[in-house]
Amino acid sequence: MIYSFRDGRLCEVSSLRQAAGLTGIPSPVVSAAGAGGKTSAIRRLAQEYIESGQMVIVTTTTHMMVEDRPWFFLEPSAEKMGELLAAYGQAWVGTPAPGGKMQGVPCEFLDKIWEMGLPVLIEADGARKLPLKVPGEQEPVILPETTHVLSVYGLDAVGQRIEDVCFRPERAAELLDKKITERVTAEDIAFLAASDRAGRKGCPPEAVYTVVLNKADDRKRRECALEICGLLCGKEIGNVIVSCYEEWIR
Repeated sequence: MIYSFRDGRLCEVSSLRQAAGLTGIPSPVVSAAGAGGKTSAIRRLAQEYIESGQMVIVTTTTHMMVEDRPWFFLEPSAEKMGELLAAYGQAWVGTPAPGGKMQGVPCEFLDKIWEMGLPVLIEADGARKLPLKVPGEQEPVILPETTHVLSVYGLDAVGQRIEDVCFRPERAAELLDKKITERVTAEDIAFLAASDRAGRKGCPPEAVYTVVLNKADDRKRRECALEICGLLCGKEIGNVIVSCYEEWIR
């Protein structure tokens, strides 16, 4: 299930695009940052665009795992990109990086991507598959063309020790005024999501900022998500998506 937070409750919506306010926008540039499901969110958004009959381009400004899929390619070629879009409705483009990953494309190729006038989905952060992250000095890498930022958090971090579930735990502990051995609370996630030194770091002033609470896979986590939503509303952040993890793996 995918929910939007409205009027103090979680309201089920039909798609991640709808929840993120992307329907009816012809060529958004969506940057996903944070932890706990960025790639899965991008994968789902890409599939939703394809199912709606719209082509989509995916890339990264940091590093992203290369999947064994025909729409992945590591040569910034406009001709190749066009061929993949025609064949599969999607093109995931980057340049080679160590460890089976890809990294960003040259600036001149980004210009070719913008010229396509298609939705562009960007993985703008890395978290080593952990559910929580506080960014480093040069993170996240959010391009100024970004129109929508998704700041992703895994609800499985709640109740766990900061040092066990957070990428850059020392930074998180400093921001939260806690020890890295202390446990993550709903209040902690709300604080980080609202902070200009954490979730909102690097978000362009005109971009739509949306918090994504992922892995709400049971009643307890959904109750936790609802608590975080209420806390964020008090911090004047009204765009919040809550998702069950299974719904993101399709």
